[in-house]
Amino acid sequence: MTLLIRDQLTCPPTWFASYRDLTLYCAIFLKLDIVLESEDPDTYYRWIKPRGGMDFVEDIIRPGSERGLHLDFARHYPGTIVTDRIAPENVHRLIAAIRSAA
Repeated sequence: MTLLIRDQLTCPPTWFASYRDLTLYCAIFLKLDIVLESEDPDTYYRWIKPRGGMDFVEDIIRPGSERGLHLDFARHYPGTIVTDRIAPENVHRLIAAIRSAA
């Protein structure tokens, strides 16, 4: 299964360490393919690559071009887990929601 993370969820107020924890857990333990959805992939790639944010992410794609489980700030697709950020206080809830949906 593919986990599609919206690009804005890599930027503050998201804690980047929590984003890395989430992608690591989903890739290694849940065996999910992780991709970012972005209208502006070059900007986000330059933001996350030097910080190690692409270590567990396979690609950056255009929104709506692939099916899977969406992690987004708004419900744009069925089966979307909605959050305003990825942070220490909600990363365990997000992992539990992803695990139950996967």
